Amino acid sequence: MHPAQAIHVSLEFMHLLHKYFYCALFNFCNSLTFFSFPPILLTHLTYPATINAGYAIIAVGYIEMEIDYIREFVTLADVGNYMEAADILFISQSTLSRHIKSIEEDLGAPLFDRTTRKVVINDFGKIFLPYAKQIMNLQYDYTTALFNHQNNISETITIGAIPVMAQYHITDVLADFQRENRNFKVHIIEADSSELKEMLRNEQCDFAFIREHDDSDNEFVKIPFTTDHMVAVLPSSHPLSSASSISLEQLKDENFLFLNKGTLMHTLCVNACKSAGFRPNIAFTGYRAENIISLVRKEMGVALLTKKPAVYLAGPDISIVDVTPCFTTTISLAYSKKKELGNAAKHFINSVKARPKL
Repeated sequence: MHPAQAIHVSLEFMHLLHKYFYCALFNFCNSLTFFSFPPILLTHLTYPATINAGYAIIAVGYIEMEIDYIREFVTLADVGNYMEAADILFISQSTLSRHIKSIEEDLGAPLFDRTTRKVVINDFGKIFLPYAKQIMNLQYDYTTALFNHQNNISETITIGAIPVMAQYHITDVLADFQRENRNFKVHIIEADSSELKEMLRNEQCDFAFIREHDDSDNEFVKIPFTTDHMVAVLPSSHPLSSASSISLEQLKDENFLFLNKGTLMHTLCVNACKSAGFRPNIAFTGYRAENIISLVRKEMGVALLTKKPAVYLAGPDISIVDVTPCFTTTISLAYSKKKELGNAAKHFINSVKARPKL
């Protein structure tokens, strides 16, 4: 546990807080038959003054677990693969495995059936899953309620984001934060990652959701939000449209439709083609992925995009095929290391950390 300063809240609020967590775990434990517990009592709940998501520890009867571990369990249950879940959570597979085993030891039962390639949630895990999600939601609710109670002031924060906000649920993050924090004003700017970084440097925005391929840049503080990987977007009439995966070399004679020069995706796509041994014949560049996909549908060429926006926009007559080798990008919430964070900014960081990774 991180050292915590004293947090002054009303006794009534603490009773409600205990009650909510108690109900979630009480309902879970009493839905199982393999437990031989004495009557379950909520003994304590501690958390740091900054109310950072994940440091809260729930202790119920003989069960004690960190909320971060619960979030990791939910992610693994959703994707069914340790490698993919670890990538989403930005932790190692060994760390994820250790945390899942810790939960299973606390609960006294395995939550997954493990095979060589994937993990499948079992009956115990299926019972635990809805309560785990409820605990995550309650944690965000209580941190928001507590923060708003302590900080009844009006502030404005400016948040930049890459154009594919909806495809990565960034719009959901911003809308939820604004709805739950009416005393804060949120100003949103849309721009490419390179422009957003410059805005951060010039203090034109407080935060920015940026995309990166190489995370070696340590100029900014970054909170991992989600990951994605490159795919080929083909017309359904293309000979390779039904393939499970293709190499870029197989597309070397195609006309390519790319996002504009100067964007991260343009640079990544050109460099990927060069690594495959050819220079791409670029027939079109544009700002909007939907225009590129529309041209693919009309058989004007093929595109290289990241998967989540491609799936979101595809529609009929479009095939999306994974590219090998895999080229991965990371979406992170970034802010300047030099920036002095106000109350609204600190709470926005906590709200992003509290959300499950996508």
